[in-house]
Amino acid sequence: MSRAGNPPFNPPFGLPPVSLGTWQLRGRAATRAVGQALALGYRCVDTATGYDNERDVGAGIRTSGIERGDLLIVTKFPEEDAGRERETLLRSLDQLGVDHLDLWLVHGPLDPDGSLAVWERFIEAREAGLVRAIGVSNFLPAQVDDLVARSGVTPAVNQVAFGPRRLDPALVRHHTALGIAVQGHSPFSENDLRHPALRAAAGHHGRSVHQILLRWHVEHGVPVVAKAASPAHLAANLRVHEFALTAAEVEAIDRAADDAWTGAAR
Repeated sequence: MSRAGNPPFNPPFGLPPVSLGTWQLRGRAATRAVGQALALGYRCVDTATGYDNERDVGAGIRTSGIERGDLLIVTKFPEEDAGRERETLLRSLDQLGVDHLDLWLVHGPLDPDGSLAVWERFIEAREAGLVRAIGVSNFLPAQVDDLVARSGVTPAVNQVAFGPRRLDPALVRHHTALGIAVQGHSPFSENDLRHPALRAAAGHHGRSVHQILLRWHVEHGVPVVAKAASPAHLAANLRVHEFALTAAEVEAIDRAADDAWTGAAR
């Protein structure tokens, strides 16, 4: 199952500004959303073993008719399955209906020894050609540093909550110095969609607050995974290049990070 012929995966340039998130989408709803998203132009689909929807996501990919080489398929390994990495990966590949992943992420950190043990199996999977790139999710800079120091292999991506509520320029600077792409997740569930700074920008541009949040990620150079199910919302989430926030609007939303944001973590 080696994929030696695949082009190298360079996440800082390869990750699109907006990827399709599939958290909480299952069954026909997930299959339909994936198919509609790909028809609209999405080219990166994000799922996870823990979402229990890989088979449904795979069905949506297959029905889309999009060439496999034109897609980035991302899934995440549940850290509680430590010790069963290869078994879990092969099951993910089978359910998604593909012979390799473009990006495989450790869904969350364990203790240092546990993270290292999982990471070593990830490295083996990449070397075997089962995945093109490996990364982590929800890791702190210190946890990334420990993993790199002990393994000698740097994650390609760290997928984290990176909305105004969790603005962390230090993490971005740290990861950029190491060549790690920061990808945001949960832009809508992690932030207060009623916040005045977001509503003001939405009114000024005639856009939804959801679009303002996604554009805010673009302004910070952080690609983002956004879940949507309806064709209207899927299409709206892709229109982040039709407008730009002013510097003052970005600064206002950045300052709002100090406010009492509300939201539930993914």
